[in-house]
Amino acid sequence: MRTEPRLVRRVLNGPTMGTRFAAVFFTQEDRCLSGLQLGLQQAVDRVDNQMSTWKPRSDLMQLNAAPVGTWLDIPRELATVLSAALEIGRLSDGAFDIGVGDLVIAWGFGPAAGAADDQAIANAAARCRTPAHLALELDQARHRIRKHAAIALDLSGIAKGFGVDELARVLDANGIASYLVSIDGELRAGGPKPDGSAWRIAIEQPEPGRREAALSVELVAAALATSGDYRHVVEHGGRLHAHTMDPLRRVPLVDGPAAVTTRASTCMVADAWATALMVLGPERGSTLADALGIEALFAERCVAPAASPRSTPQGGSLHVQEA
Repeated sequence: MRTEPRLVRRVLNGPTMGTRFAAVFFTQEDRCLSGLQLGLQQAVDRVDNQMSTWKPRSDLMQLNAAPVGTWLDIPRELATVLSAALEIGRLSDGAFDIGVGDLVIAWGFGPAAGAADDQAIANAAARCRTPAHLALELDQARHRIRKHAAIALDLSGIAKGFGVDELARVLDANGIASYLVSIDGELRAGGPKPDGSAWRIAIEQPEPGRREAALSVELVAAALATSGDYRHVVEHGGRLHAHTMDPLRRVPLVDGPAAVTTRASTCMVADAWATALMVLGPERGSTLADALGIEALFAERCVAPAASPRSTPQGGSLHVQEA
């Protein structure tokens, strides 16, 4: 009688995008992991080298420096991310916009971090009037793109999610079915654990300086991403500003929810929609999420007691109130 090989829990991790990736998975006890570690590291390095604004020679920075009207050949992975970003930009009516690179730099969130300068902010806002989905023409079949307006792109709202998907791709290709991969809080789960249970994910309380779980969700064959205003901030004009840009007003987002968590089939899509729904806010964001079948959780600051999350089988919106 044939017995199934014993599966054991293994963990691999490494540096990427200014943070670390992690892969938790189950595989045969005697499996050598050196090749898998190399494959995972190469996958995220490829994403970082193509899409980072912190690497002057990245493919993204070459695109930012390219003249208007000139076709530029780009790698397949970058074309995939740009296609998704532009589509979500259109569907969200510009609430998700990768064309805010100048604003990110002017407000001190980019590689040359520093105090925000009023004149630089005004100049950046003037340059960011055309959303990326109108300023870019992508020929995905030929992996090339050209700009129809001067624009600086920033993929920080989608690239990490794609990096997570690339980690999942490596594990899938190596015959590993039961896994959870992540980069800095963006996650994707493969099949369930060997005992049939789902991966349980804790969603943090959206408050600065706290690392406490607000609630947990179960994840199988899906991705989860969170965008929030409580981690990366700069001070300007006597107040703190969160790193999420509001492309519609061309300033850092104000009066938005504390955080938005989205669930989707890929982490790239979940990552981008978490940012888009942050900008849209609970009312407009919930309406759009319901219409598109996006499962989303809005964490809102209020004085009322915490409410229970709710959802619909089709997706809909989950809401949790932060006291």
